[in-house]
Amino acid sequence: MKTYGYEVVDAIVEHFATQNEKLPVVSGSREEMEKLFLEDAPEKPSDPRKVLNFVLEEVMTKSNIVSHPKSYSFVPGPSNYISAMADSLASGFNIFSGGWAASPAAAEMEIVAMNWLLKMFGFPQKKGGGIFTSGGSMANLTALVTARSVKCGDDFSKAVIYLSDQAHSSNIKAIRVLGFRKEQIRVIPTDSEFKFSLNKLKNAIAKDRLEGLQPFCLIATAGTTNTGTVDPLAEIAKICKKEDIWFHIDGAYGGFAILAENGKQLLKGIEKADSLTVDPHKWFFQPYEIGCLLIKNHKWLKGTFTEKPEYLRDIEGNTSEINFYDHGIELTRRFRALKFYMSVKTFGMGEFRKAISYNVKLAEATEAFLRKSSNWEVISPATLAVINFRYNPIGNKLSEKKLDELNQRISKNVVDSKQALLVTTVLNGQVVLRMCLINPRTTLDDVKETITLCESFAEEKVLA
Repeated sequence: MKTYGYEVVDAIVEHFATQNEKLPVVSGSREEMEKLFLEDAPEKPSDPRKVLNFVLEEVMTKSNIVSHPKSYSFVPGPSNYISAMADSLASGFNIFSGGWAASPAAAEMEIVAMNWLLKMFGFPQKKGGGIFTSGGSMANLTALVTARSVKCGDDFSKAVIYLSDQAHSSNIKAIRVLGFRKEQIRVIPTDSEFKFSLNKLKNAIAKDRLEGLQPFCLIATAGTTNTGTVDPLAEIAKICKKEDIWFHIDGAYGGFAILAENGKQLLKGIEKADSLTVDPHKWFFQPYEIGCLLIKNHKWLKGTFTEKPEYLRDIEGNTSEINFYDHGIELTRRFRALKFYMSVKTFGMGEFRKAISYNVKLAEATEAFLRKSSNWEVISPATLAVINFRYNPIGNKLSEKKLDELNQRISKNVVDSKQALLVTTVLNGQVVLRMCLINPRTTLDDVKETITLCESFAEEKVLA
């Protein structure tokens, strides 16, 4: 077992040490994958070393390296080695992190980690609470279930929920899972800066009240996936308070920017939320999976999710002992708090602050570099380490359709080259290239090399 374990650790360390030198992008068709893997479940055992080598050679080499310095798309996953080893401990000891009686240390560690986060975001530490989830999608779902329970009780037939056209798709998915009809959802257009339009929001709420409906929840975003934009949180908080609407903030991407030098100012008002989603496996450098929901009053979670089946009656414990299966959807829960706790204890919060501040400055330096070029147009400026731009050289009078085709082709060629993961999004009807720069390993030279690669493909297309 030790020999086998050392080989696994050696492989992980080798990956961490050499990932910068590898190509970040892979490809593989369904047909190619089935040729490699498709078989009946074997009846007889195999040599464990042969199985391990097969996995290392054929599985681990056929996934994009989301922690690579030139992985810019979606939201990269920089990860860290301490947390990876913590996950190994949690799985190796097979810790059940659902109830206090099964694992009091795991439950207490989650409480401690949650208190660190409550303090970080200005939530009340005694009254507040939260829970670690698999990711932002589950955190958002948990928040909306709680909001519906607290604001609507059992009858939500007239309930209305508000979110912007830049809100993450996981929120729409959560709303559908909860059984809301399309006519109960208000998608509010954003302004020219991709922020929640307050006037349109106020109009929608007033109209719904006049029609006898119940505005019950609003979802704002702290760091949209498309542009990194932060909604006007303080102003929205005032509207929610006046209208008695649950205020949920989806900060899965941008929430941890509160640790950056200028992040607190951008996230002003985040402490006024009733509930807040953050994703440590994004900009807090944790390996997948760990999302988190923070909430103003921990009793809201317990009141929403507690069930008391007969088979759990002997392990309820006293009121000070938290059973996290009473605070969320999952009964069976893995020990996610361990990696968060161990990495913070090992590196210290100062290192996390430094890394996040570096990412913000890197995006700003990228914007400055692009603005000095006659080839590039910045469509959405650097905001919380996200920047959007397109190839549109001065003097080259291409139509909007041709520019869209050209920038789409640049992205495809870059990805096909496997040298960088750089894909497009659409802003104001324009196809643009989007960089998300939350990896501390990424340097400005990495970015410049990628821009040069883009220009080489653009020139090929223009000359053709």
